[in-house]
Amino acid sequence: MSATVSPASKAKAWSAHAITASGVILALLALLALLDGRPQACLLWLGLALLVDGLDGSLARRFEVKRVLPNFDGATLDLVIDYLTYVFIPAIFVYRFVPLPAYSLLPAIGLILLSSLFCFCNLNMKSQDNYFVGFPAAWNVVVVYLYLLDFPPWLSLATIVLLCGLTLTRMKFLHPFRVRAFMPVNIAVTLIWMLACALLILRYPLNPPGWLAIWLLASAYFVAVCLWRTARDWLTHDE
Repeated sequence: MSATVSPASKAKAWSAHAITASGVILALLALLALLDGRPQACLLWLGLALLVDGLDGSLARRFEVKRVLPNFDGATLDLVIDYLTYVFIPAIFVYRFVPLPAYSLLPAIGLILLSSLFCFCNLNMKSQDNYFVGFPAAWNVVVVYLYLLDFPPWLSLATIVLLCGLTLTRMKFLHPFRVRAFMPVNIAVTLIWMLACALLILRYPLNPPGWLAIWLLASAYFVAVCLWRTARDWLTHDE
């Protein structure tokens, strides 16, 4: 097999893996910002890691990395980095910067970490049309809401418990870069959401009303798509 693969194809495949691997550097920068008491910088680094994660899969499929580099497991590389940037660092962010009710902080952090392990090890975590089945441990997104919207401690805790519980359900969650239905709209709304999110983080705690409205409207779109896809399953028993 290796004799039929051109050097150019190998170079492209390795470049896709290199982009995935860059996520660990972004994770380091996010962690250092967190330890230095710079929550906004931490969230921005996590946001950049989220963008990289959204793009590297498309490149890997385009460059056929599984065929070109069969002895290097890009999926494992991606999962290791994702657990850092989606779960572990956001969990520490909650510990440092998200107020929770008394005596609930460590149990909440433990619940985030443990429920996310189930998500990452679940072989049925995606439906046939590439929706996530159950909450996909996107805590890097959740902490942005908890931080920017400054929920009361009880509401932050309730949100964490609810999302951990949804990990075990069959509720569908949108993957904007993989779901083919409405893909151009999904990607466009995702990019608008990320831009608005970055500007809100940079301006926090001002929360400019215009950008806040755009951000919340984009958020409402994602919620609506997830509820629609889940309801379709309930009504048709479609997998």
